[in-house]
Amino acid sequence: MIRDAVASSSRAVLVAGAAAALTAATPAVAAAPPTGGVTPSSPTTTASASAEDRVAAPANASRPLRPEIRVTTARAAGLVGNRAVYAGQVVGAREGDRVRLDLRAKKSWEPVATARVSSSGRFRVAKQISSVGDRAARVRVIASEHVKSTHRRVKRVHGFRKAHASYFGPGLYGGPLACGGRLTPRTKGVAHKTLPCGTRVTLRYGKRQVTTKVVDRGPFIPGRDWDLTTATRNDLGFGDVGRVMVDH
Repeated sequence: MIRDAVASSSRAVLVAGAAAALTAATPAVAAAPPTGGVTPSSPTTTASASAEDRVAAPANASRPLRPEIRVTTARAAGLVGNRAVYAGQVVGAREGDRVRLDLRAKKSWEPVATARVSSSGRFRVAKQISSVGDRAARVRVIASEHVKSTHRRVKRVHGFRKAHASYFGPGLYGGPLACGGRLTPRTKGVAHKTLPCGTRVTLRYGKRQVTTKVVDRGPFIPGRDWDLTTATRNDLGFGDVGRVMVDH
């Protein structure tokens, strides 16, 4: 009986030791998150998701670029019936992209001509000058899958007509002007029969151009449309009688 008791005691010690060893080898289980909480992602999971996102989004996805408009030619002034021409390059555009010429019409912009960009990015857009006077102008790139829409202001379109002119001055200095003041050799302006006093007028003669205002009435000789003061005549390089270009 003594031997049986000793054997039973040895078996109990062995079972207790095995249980303790098993407990030490098993990792602790994290406590469950509170009700309604969110289990934080492990670093391994986050890294894996980021890698998947990078694979899903192409590294070189194409996005429209904002192009640069370079205007190298702008012939915007001329007689009615001639053409206003703008040419240059659109940096960032591709062959077939479109360029448009807009002219200001009261409070909005009016599209008047369109051209396509060449393989080298060059463009040339033109519009017939349809009336005398001055209009603001801009060149616009039309949006495409390659480029964003953008624009650049360019030289104003300025339409002229031909008119007969003469000049007045010697023998009249010191006399009154219909629009106020007295005529002197330094007075700049023009005389016209009907335009309101102070109306701004642009005249061209050869390669010279002068902008001045109506200061007097005249000329009163049949067939003549404008009288230039001596100072205006000298600025323009005009002679005694002849034809000028004018925007009224």
